Amino acid sequence: MSDLVKNYIGGQWVEGQARQTFESINPATEAHLATAVKSDAQDVAAAVAAAKQAYDKWRLLPAPKRGEILYRVAELLKERKEALARLATQEMGKILTETRGDVQEAIDMAYYMGGEGRRLLGYTAPVEMPNKFGMAIRDSVGVVGVITPWNFPVAVPSWKILPALVAGNTIVWKAAEDTPATAAAFVKVFEDAGLPAGVLNLVCGYGDAGSALVEHPDVRIISFTGSTATGISVYTRAAQLGKKVTLEMGGKNAIIVMDDANFDLAVEAITWSAYGTTGQRCTATSRLIVQSGIKPRLIEALVAKAKAIRVGDGLDEATTMGPLVNQKALDKVSSYMRVAAEEGVSILTGGRRADLPKGFFFEPTLFDGVKHGMRVEQEEIFGPVLSVVEVKDLNEAIYVNNATRYGLSSSIFTENVNAAFRAIRDLTTGIVYVNHGTTGAEIQFPFGGTRGTGNGMREAGQTALNSFTEWKSVYIDFSGRLQRAQIDTDDVLKDN
Repeated sequence: MSDLVKNYIGGQWVEGQARQTFESINPATEAHLATAVKSDAQDVAAAVAAAKQAYDKWRLLPAPKRGEILYRVAELLKERKEALARLATQEMGKILTETRGDVQEAIDMAYYMGGEGRRLLGYTAPVEMPNKFGMAIRDSVGVVGVITPWNFPVAVPSWKILPALVAGNTIVWKAAEDTPATAAAFVKVFEDAGLPAGVLNLVCGYGDAGSALVEHPDVRIISFTGSTATGISVYTRAAQLGKKVTLEMGGKNAIIVMDDANFDLAVEAITWSAYGTTGQRCTATSRLIVQSGIKPRLIEALVAKAKAIRVGDGLDEATTMGPLVNQKALDKVSSYMRVAAEEGVSILTGGRRADLPKGFFFEPTLFDGVKHGMRVEQEEIFGPVLSVVEVKDLNEAIYVNNATRYGLSSSIFTENVNAAFRAIRDLTTGIVYVNHGTTGAEIQFPFGGTRGTGNGMREAGQTALNSFTEWKSVYIDFSGRLQRAQIDTDDVLKDN
């Protein structure tokens, strides 16, 4: 790519007011991929003004008509799926199989939320007074600020943008600085689908642009996905300004493997969940909580699987694990090898930068001898690193799983239905899998976590609408006369 990646504001592709730019780098080759506008507070203000101006017309467009535009978005995404997937692989590194799935999630979400244009369900309920009707309906809120990460550059924005749009809001999206070209290509789909000018606006840039979005007084809602530290900062400042906030942050997800597990199924699922997306997903498995009896055989199989992973450029269909996203991520993962050594952890395989001439590659890594409470067991590494924690029984496994600051996803492998249902009841994470890895959430169910992973809100499913709507209670009196606040049953019978 050689063209400048511009902001999209008020239906126009525009340069930044300060005329500053930054580079997007292919993490597999370290080659220049694109130059993008580096937005500042002036650009954010212009985008918010455009969204505010577009809001009144957009909210008054009937919701089924808004939904029809999302259907057109879905159809265009299907046509452009391969091109978007290849661009995302070039920009953030994960293999084509995964970026195709990334785009497919957006397709699925566009169809799903398009259908909400003919639902947006409220409810009716009985009221106390005679000749009176009551109902609760959803209402749009206004300008929504969306801040998203690089690891799912199409799927995660779709989880936020699509429900916000169908609910009647307008949007300013601050895309991740590692994936500006993918973000622009995604927005182009909405433009070509006929979304009116100003309804969706894109600003490229760094954290200062995100901060300006959080601070802007005309932004009513902030929807953020990213690191826990940044998310808490966003939440704190937005709360001071009275804004509604949806947070999706870190994870330290675990797979529990009991002695009676389906062995082959567990091995495949653990390998994919730990090393897929190079471990750079909030639902990645970073802890393996394994019962003593099955551990030796399981460790042997996982070492063999990790060694068989082909590390390389994600555009190569033979590659099974791509690079980390940038040098900073590589340095962070490398630093935990020193932490592991200090904590007396054994590195069974991996543990170093992959031997490739270019790119931010790190070998699939397996830690053994990890004890509950160690840093490598508690802290989010966000790389292809799996820590093995041995436990004696299900009770200990559930305790270890729950005893972290995060609570996004967990899994148990067992053939015992009683153990499976105990895990479903007692694992305190927002997502629980049985005989499946910790990744692979579907768009029709709520997505989100507990504790340090989120703030109680959920994305996807019908619950996504809660993040982007307010409830309005409506009372209609058709008695033709003023009624007292309280009325006795006898009076009702007498009057009627």
